[in-house]
Amino acid sequence: QLQIFNGHTDGVQGIEFSPFNGGRYLCSGSADKTICLWDVETSKSLHVFNGHEDAVCCVDISPLQRNSKNDNIGVIGGNGYTICSGSSDNTIRIWDIETTKQFNVFKGHKDVIMTVKYGSNELLNTILSGSRDESVRLWDIRSGQQIQVFNGHTSYIWSVEYSPFVIKNSIGNSNVICSGSCDNTIRFWDIRSNKNELYIIKGDDSKNDGIT
Repeated sequence: QLQIFNGHTDGVQGIEFSPFNGGRYLCSGSADKTICLWDVETSKSLHVFNGHEDAVCCVDISPLQRNSKNDNIGVIGGNGYTICSGSSDNTIRIWDIETTKQFNVFKGHKDVIMTVKYGSNELLNTILSGSRDESVRLWDIRSGQQIQVFNGHTSYIWSVEYSPFVIKNSIGNSNVICSGSCDNTIRFWDIRSNKNELYIIKGDDSKNDGIT
């Protein structure tokens, strides 16, 4: 055991290292309805983000920016980086690390949000989410609007991911996302069409453990 981070008053349900400063910072989401940003070197809490009305189930930190001239930032000097959090209050919230303010709220899911993921490269301004409402949703960070809803799973969605391969469009950008569910399937989707389920990987039907 190297370090202990004390501060949350209920179970911690999501953690993520920062892509900047060599992973020096860590964010955590808790059933106490808060997100904490920590300095890994000192084990100290740098900020507590408040705003969710129920448990925080998942967190992510925006990816390293390609146009950033310096990978090292000052304490809480977010330099445009944000934290994304999904909650049992059925919302996704974006937090600005530099100003520590809530940047946006995304509403649309009908149940607990189990997983959130920032896009990268050409999809840098998007977020994927998966929920207990059995849907996967793609959001535009800049407009605050929902881009697509992907339906097909028959149980909770535990994980979502952007795929760097499978199908590419004419300008070389990946259009594929995938999702893992408690229905024992991994499903691949084309983000250009919510009707285009590309492929399904099915697990063992004799077990009902889900895919995380």
